[in-house]
Amino acid sequence: MASELPRRIIKETMRLQSEQIDGIKAVVNESNARHFHVIIDGPGGSPYEGGKFKLELFLPEEYPMSAPKVRLLTKIYHPNIDKLGRICLDILKEKWSPALQIRTVLLSIQALLSKPNHEDPLANDVAEHWKKDEMGAIATAKDWVRKYAQ
Repeated sequence: MASELPRRIIKETMRLQSEQIDGIKAVVNESNARHFHVIIDGPGGSPYEGGKFKLELFLPEEYPMSAPKVRLLTKIYHPNIDKLGRICLDILKEKWSPALQIRTVLLSIQALLSKPNHEDPLANDVAEHWKKDEMGAIATAKDWVRKYAQ
């Protein structure tokens, strides 16, 4: 299977395995080397601290000319992540560049967990809550971490 993959994907996968990223664990699916199971630890000092967030990351045939497909599987209260787990992150859409890598995407998602951006929301109701009552929204986010991300 690995021989059918482009060298770039093989190199990135090997780098992910050999150079661990603090707070991120990415494991290749044994049956499909374009599919990764990812766990991102909620960043310290964020409303998501202490949580373990499961994601799936898939590299389409067009990768690296098109962005990886990423979806959060763990339920989260976040203005940039909707109920379906879709993530509003510019590098996954119009700001994607073939110069970016899987590692960059995962670090960017980790950063998004550190600093939710209610000015560019995907979940409008969560963003409105964040704007009107930031402390209340943070409390809800922490509650969801306890309920869904342990």
